[in-house]
Amino acid sequence: MLEQKKKMKNLLIDGAMFLAGSFLFAISIDTFTAPNQIAAGGLTGVATMFNHLFGIPIGTANILMNVPLLIWAYVEMGYQIIIKTVIATLVSSAMIDIMVPYLPQYQGDPLITIVFGGCLAGLGLALIMMRGGTTGGTELAANLLALHIRGLSLGKFIMIIDLIIVMASAVVYHDYESPLYAILVIYITSKVIDAVLYGMDSGTGKMMFIISPKNEEIAHRIMDDLERGVTELHSRGAYSKKEGTVLFCAVGRQEVYKTYDIIHEIDPDAFIVVNDVGEITGLGFRDFHQYRNKSKDKKKKDKKNANQ
Repeated sequence: MLEQKKKMKNLLIDGAMFLAGSFLFAISIDTFTAPNQIAAGGLTGVATMFNHLFGIPIGTANILMNVPLLIWAYVEMGYQIIIKTVIATLVSSAMIDIMVPYLPQYQGDPLITIVFGGCLAGLGLALIMMRGGTTGGTELAANLLALHIRGLSLGKFIMIIDLIIVMASAVVYHDYESPLYAILVIYITSKVIDAVLYGMDSGTGKMMFIISPKNEEIAHRIMDDLERGVTELHSRGAYSKKEGTVLFCAVGRQEVYKTYDIIHEIDPDAFIVVNDVGEITGLGFRDFHQYRNKSKDKKKKDKKNANQ
């Protein structure tokens, strides 16, 4: 009974977050980006261009384009992994079309369009991602391509797909300012998502220890897909006396679940220990010299205040 109540509570929270996130995302599209001919990447950007060319509702076009991707994902990943993505895609797409008659279309200052369009999209998508969902599109396509094409990280796949969409918008709209605006919207959206989900500090992250008979394969995938360094530590079981290795890896907060996915894809029974890390300096994280200078400045300021 208690388990059922907990499950129902989680479902209600998922639904509320998906609706709230979809509403904010719809405002971004219907009020700011679409009326100003800005196709800010993703399949939603493609749907925005289809709406301009053929008058197809943006949400409807988005669902139709996601259907083959979702079927592919079901075949590759299974039902359990994509169920929240299916729900979030349907809810967000429906919200875009439903809210069109009720939302104003802003066509004023481009700066306001870019900032509010990017912030609202980022906040809306972050609320959806908090509950384990995505709106499909380029992120789902990149995940699927990454399963078959090695050598490029997930982030690079997404960047390449979005870049193609953004460049296509210049041809569709016959306006070379449109892709420039779209790039700024994408940048703001990504920063807002990171700030909401993981905080503002690039110097914090997670420390992961991984034990698996398939450590070598796991290490290569982490290095190739996430472009993070991995260290092999010699180990010896206290009970079994067996020699082996433990993988040590520092990752950003936003990369923890991607690392989990990689590990469990290779070895579902892998033993994983994750610790919070307050400070990480070095390549890929906070610049050490910049951090040291800030620390010195803080000490000088504290000393000055103490003398006063």
